[in-house]
Amino acid sequence: MPTVSVKWQKEVFPGIEIDTSQPPIVFKSQLYTLTGVPPERQKIMVKGGILKDDADWSTLGVKDGQKLMMIGTADEIVKAPEKGPVFVEDLPEEEQVVALGHSAGLYNLGNTCYMNSTLQCLHSVPELKSALLSYSDTVRGSVDQASHSLTVATRNTFGELDQSVRPVAPLHFLQTLRKKYPQFAQQHNNVYMQQDAEECWTQLVYTLSQTLTPESSESAALPMKELFGIDLVSRVHCAESGEESLETESVYSLKCHISQDVNHLHEGLKHGLKSELEKVSPALGRTAIYTRESRINQLPRYLTVQFVRFFWKRESNQKAKILRKVDYPLELDVYEFCSDELKQKLQAPRQMLRDAENVKFGLKTQEKASSSKEKEGSSSSTGDSSSMDIDKADASVPKKQLTGVYDLIAVLTHKGRSADSGHYVGWVKQDDGKWIEFDDDNPNIRKEEDILKLSGGGDWHMAYICLYKARMAESKS
Repeated sequence: MPTVSVKWQKEVFPGIEIDTSQPPIVFKSQLYTLTGVPPERQKIMVKGGILKDDADWSTLGVKDGQKLMMIGTADEIVKAPEKGPVFVEDLPEEEQVVALGHSAGLYNLGNTCYMNSTLQCLHSVPELKSALLSYSDTVRGSVDQASHSLTVATRNTFGELDQSVRPVAPLHFLQTLRKKYPQFAQQHNNVYMQQDAEECWTQLVYTLSQTLTPESSESAALPMKELFGIDLVSRVHCAESGEESLETESVYSLKCHISQDVNHLHEGLKHGLKSELEKVSPALGRTAIYTRESRINQLPRYLTVQFVRFFWKRESNQKAKILRKVDYPLELDVYEFCSDELKQKLQAPRQMLRDAENVKFGLKTQEKASSSKEKEGSSSSTGDSSSMDIDKADASVPKKQLTGVYDLIAVLTHKGRSADSGHYVGWVKQDDGKWIEFDDDNPNIRKEEDILKLSGGGDWHMAYICLYKARMAESKS
């Protein structure tokens, strides 16, 4: 084997052996290790021109001790990183939470999935977390100690969820919940029983509505009434006597009643806002049938919808489940369920919302909302929209107004045949648009289409409670 030297730029590499039994590409690979010039960039001058990768050494006349010349540019030398790779598990826990993209799961402490799913769904409301953070550690006003303790426990549990990547054990919250509401401490054969998640949701929201008041907060946190409260105005009419009256009430959820002719959430809400009741008629001097037709007179920032899937079955002495499939939308418009008064107040904000969305998609906008007509068909008067303002602190800041349009942000589902058995799971939309299935201590990333498959019709998880967030319109004045 001949031994040659190779001159490249200002350097000379002596004593390089050429294995003439191998093609020239092998020789070029040797030079690559010495110079850093990739074989495809090497131009080596030999007899007859430039050395080719598949040339025959015997025809090139390379002699022992010959000096060859190579032209070519070396690859840029890759510098070692100033800092080594950092793995997520090596980050501080607060940074791990950010890197993970969602909050922690909750350990099941023995048939407590009803509680875990409720907490995960309500934890998705940032304004609620803000109100809890500003809640005083000392009891104020007429709040009882058990309600105060449950509120503090909720605040602390939410804090743990935000600061931990490992599952949280909500033991203190569970203890305070059972102390405030003993029904959640029911046992069978010395084992804590499964409970109804809707009952847990309702009791917790009610407690927070009593404790998270302006008097209990050290900041301007939004009260629960503004976050979740719904004002209803109802027309109560007796066809037999002709009596009619108006009644008002505040609730924290709308009911989707399910029957054979209900296939969609809108149809179920219509059923839920109309009912019959039997009471004494002063005009007739006896009991009579009255019809109650309700309309929404004030909307919240977060709209809770409960699917009335359970009813008491005397034969089995338990809450039986209606498995019927009822579809629900990612975007819910409740305009048709509003009172005429509220419809008038919503017209201008709805036009602003449409204009903003038209601008976003490059469509023509309508400059004056007052000249528009609601497609839904109500009075052309826009009314006084001041009561719909959400942010009123600074006139220079655009005011956010409710529009009656809501986006789905959380679903609480149930799998099984009875409310007091089976399994509950919370499905929560994150800020980046992805969905997380919080199955106790095991969070899983889900697609949006997975959420729409939770509408029922079988033994799979089906929506029991839906939480919608208001889509706001910003006014410039």
